[in-house]
Amino acid sequence: MDPKGRSKWELDTPCLTIDLDLLDENLQIMQARVAAAGKALRPHAKTHKCSMLAKMQLAAGAVGICVAKISEAEALVAAGIEGVLITGAAATPAKAARLKSLLRKTRSLMAVVDHPAGVALLEKQLAGSGLRLDVLVDLDVGHHRTGVAPGKAMDLVNRVMAGRSLWLRGIQAYAGHVQHIPRYVDRRAASLKALKQAAAVFRELQRRDEGCTIFSASGTGTATTDLAVPELTELQAGSYALMDAQYMAIECEDGAECSDYRPALTLLTTVVGVGHGRQVTVDAGLKALYRDGGRPRVLNPEFPKLHYDWFGDEYGKFSAAGRGALLPELGQVLELVVSHCDPTVNLFDHFYITRSGKVVDIWPIDLRGRCQ
Repeated sequence: MDPKGRSKWELDTPCLTIDLDLLDENLQIMQARVAAAGKALRPHAKTHKCSMLAKMQLAAGAVGICVAKISEAEALVAAGIEGVLITGAAATPAKAARLKSLLRKTRSLMAVVDHPAGVALLEKQLAGSGLRLDVLVDLDVGHHRTGVAPGKAMDLVNRVMAGRSLWLRGIQAYAGHVQHIPRYVDRRAASLKALKQAAAVFRELQRRDEGCTIFSASGTGTATTDLAVPELTELQAGSYALMDAQYMAIECEDGAECSDYRPALTLLTTVVGVGHGRQVTVDAGLKALYRDGGRPRVLNPEFPKLHYDWFGDEYGKFSAAGRGALLPELGQVLELVVSHCDPTVNLFDHFYITRSGKVVDIWPIDLRGRCQ
């Protein structure tokens, strides 16, 4: 049966829904803030893994889209999306060959480099092809996951500039390790410290080559504070579009929980087991809700004191906090803010798009499983 036009509460569960009005509101708020600061937005699609949502972000004013993996970029380019930045560096001949193939299909692909061997790999793959790949030097500003140390960045810049097949456009400096620091003042200080290192590299780079105009960084947790960095040119925030319990738990500037962006993404789950004391069993477990991150939150107003926990691969459970707390009945549907949106989205095939509680569309999560 076609779910369009039906109430979201009639959907089979577990499933993911997106409130279209909340999504649009989140996109407009971030886009307006970035534009007011004279910056650009290149949101990260690793959050939603959906080309239709990426097109919505571009229509709202984004200059392009970030992805983590080449396979994600391949899907977006196949969907007609330009301005894709692959934020993870290629480290094998197979990845370099896929980049070369993808470069033939788009006018505006960018990648990152963070090691001389990676530069040599791309130069070898592109040699004699007539192709030129735009690249950013990826900086390690404290996460110690990828990137070149800021003090060694100019050596890598020289390697890129000495070649023929790579065009250096600027730098990337994503401080993923600071995005979920709970206290606002601590998060702000950590982010500005990280970006200060990158800004110094960017200024030196621009003195060398005025054509290097991109300083891409930031995330949902630090977007507001990072806009104050003069050198920063574009933001890579992603989770702002959908939101999750992990981001909602961090502190805003006023000391309250983060309320800048609202949870457009929710998960519906059904009570399938009762009669087990002060808890009920639901059909959303590890295969429907990613475990790392924040604690899933119940949005049903009649159940303000339910506490979710994972109860195996297929099941979760809700415990009542306090003697007077109500428990849902068998067959009742609960709506949750997910723990961590990015990996939870990757567990599903599509979003049910809703407006005023009614299903209006279904969007495929067409980047799902694209992890190469």
